[in-house]
Amino acid sequence: MASQRNGAALSLRPVSLSVPLDTILIGDCVAELEKLPPASVDLVFADPPYNLQLQGDLRRPDQSLVDAVDDAWDQFESFQAYDIFTRAWLLAVRRVLKPTGTLWVIGSYHNIFRVGSALQDLNFWILNDVVWRKTNPMPNFRGRRFTNAHETMIWAAKGADSKGYTFNYEALKAGNEDLQPRSDWLIPICNGAERLKSESGVKVHPTQKPEALLARVLLSASKPGDVVLDPFFGSGTTGAVAKRLGRHYIGVERDRDYAAAARARIDAVVPETEESIAAAPAKREAPRVAFSTVVERGLVRPGARLVDERRRHEVVVRADGTLAHGSVVGSIHRIGAIVQGRDACNGWTFWHVEDGAALKPIDTFRDIVRAEAARAG
Repeated sequence: MASQRNGAALSLRPVSLSVPLDTILIGDCVAELEKLPPASVDLVFADPPYNLQLQGDLRRPDQSLVDAVDDAWDQFESFQAYDIFTRAWLLAVRRVLKPTGTLWVIGSYHNIFRVGSALQDLNFWILNDVVWRKTNPMPNFRGRRFTNAHETMIWAAKGADSKGYTFNYEALKAGNEDLQPRSDWLIPICNGAERLKSESGVKVHPTQKPEALLARVLLSASKPGDVVLDPFFGSGTTGAVAKRLGRHYIGVERDRDYAAAARARIDAVVPETEESIAAAPAKREAPRVAFSTVVERGLVRPGARLVDERRRHEVVVRADGTLAHGSVVGSIHRIGAIVQGRDACNGWTFWHVEDGAALKPIDTFRDIVRAEAARAG
């Protein structure tokens, strides 16, 4: 996290005339982003200055000095100055973000509400706020407030009508033991061998984020081969994780020492295998399969009886792929809605067939048809 307000522009790697992939640009973030093609970035992760407004030194009970964030890049003369800075970099990000791209911004209570207000003023559409709950936060040494044990991330699309943005829901749910992914993430702060330090043992960057946090962001909202931009590159966590997970990165950083440390860190990263990072297929993007096809293939036979998960409703499968509920005939979706007294229903997940003593959703057979088509094609 480092302010990009000043500094000469220089790339640590040769920059192409189009999109400078896998590159760290040194300079002011707004000026550098203006050089990028419009609509060229799939995902932005921004860790801007927090404007912490620290009042004097912070000491532990034994009077030892806490290594707090008191760098010049985190200091602004007023809230108005911070707001102007925030709007400027958000507008620059908006220009380079693809219509299907999304933005993640992380902050603390010092700044995240001001950033959120600016986002909405600029017509970004907030999709979620995600709480990063730290397993090992810094204690509150003075005992005058609650221990500050979390930071907030805002996930936003370019507008209320944005469509086609990436959210790897099925993969996230499967990796979470088939439970829906939640918006509170319990992850330790960056420490141990992951923390970059100088030869004298001093932290290279005071606000280095854990790779586990960035990995979850990238795995949630991007795909292999996507371009990920970090306008406040700092120690290069975004770039390191992007390289490991098969994404491209563009970093902007005004401090040459931070950029050099980030470059060395990223160069040492070994990418994961293509097989291990391949995007899991999303059901909403899978080829359409009609229930009549399932019946034609004999996977569910005419005359079979379907029930809901609690066995409250029962229907009969007809040879043309429709369902009969008494004298009412219709699609798996329409009949599912009717028996529940609802306007709509996903019949694929609502209706089940008997499988011994258990029930099997008919969606299982749709997956079989898709798999067969994939092998044939």
